[in-house]
Amino acid sequence: MAEQIPHEQWAAVIEKDGGPISYKKIPVPKPGHDQVLVNIKYSGVCHTDLHALNNDWPAERKTPVVGGHEGAGVVVAKGELVTGLEIGDLVGIKWLNSSCLSCTFCMQSDESLCQAAELSGYTVDGSFQQYAATNAAHAARIPKGADLAAIAPILCAGLTVYKGLKESNARPGQSVAIVGAGGGLGSLAIQYARAMGLHVIAIDGGEEKGEACVKLGAETYVDFTTSKSIVDDVKAASGGDGLGPHAVLLLAPQERPFQQATGYVRSKGTVVCIGMPAGARVSMPVFDTVVRMIQVKGSYVGNRQDTQEAIDFFMRGLIHAPYKVVGLSEVQSVFDLMKENKIVGRYVLDMSR
Repeated sequence: MAEQIPHEQWAAVIEKDGGPISYKKIPVPKPGHDQVLVNIKYSGVCHTDLHALNNDWPAERKTPVVGGHEGAGVVVAKGELVTGLEIGDLVGIKWLNSSCLSCTFCMQSDESLCQAAELSGYTVDGSFQQYAATNAAHAARIPKGADLAAIAPILCAGLTVYKGLKESNARPGQSVAIVGAGGGLGSLAIQYARAMGLHVIAIDGGEEKGEACVKLGAETYVDFTTSKSIVDDVKAASGGDGLGPHAVLLLAPQERPFQQATGYVRSKGTVVCIGMPAGARVSMPVFDTVVRMIQVKGSYVGNRQDTQEAIDFFMRGLIHAPYKVVGLSEVQSVFDLMKENKIVGRYVLDMSR
């Protein structure tokens, strides 16, 4: 028997820059001809959601807009052109809600670069609502029996760091430094790196985050709040030769790490920029970058194939996202903790409360 779809639902809506976000009732959307309507069960809360709330970036944000882009749920309705998904299937709503699928970027599996891309919780309504519409082609396919609360953070945080690790070109047996390792992205990056055969150097601040990083699989932890020289400490942690890690993943929401990374990455290593601090710039000494053949690159969200690979790691039990479940009505308190840099792991919102 088909689920009765209500006309109204609870949602967390961005109505003004800086918040607070509004918890209110809004109409349930109807799926377009190429969309599915998803009954969201759980949605992760990402630092990008805070950037969206604050309108930090130069990209234009829709206002008002329902936040969120890590939604896991069940298909309850679909448009007439949708194939490959049925009512009752488990799916995920990601940051990339849709793309044109016909431009040069989409045809080369770089759909996140599509000029017509729509972004969940930013340019279109996202997953901080009980029912959300998304393009069927871009909906993440979640295997039956998956824990939807646990898999929600994989849909952005997991996918993003997995893609970044692939972009780093680090090979099994090599080392990677993860900056911001104690946060939601970092906690997953450690595990994906370990699962991919890499040695992990975790960089973050405070004893609690250090303990969490080591528990998740980091071999060494560098505390930037007590380190006298980040460059020296990271190099010392990179193995017997002390030449630095082969790759660096920059996940931090602050600018300073983006200025430090080329100082400790190994010659011919790769620095991958993933975090996007508001107004931040990347700088590096040109001479050192050239003669040491350092690569500095950005990595955005993964494509549809990257998504399924990231989910596969999770389904095989290799990734255990540390998370805490709170109700949708508590999302503003999660943002407040984010602002104070007090979150270890990930918060997941239960849409039923």
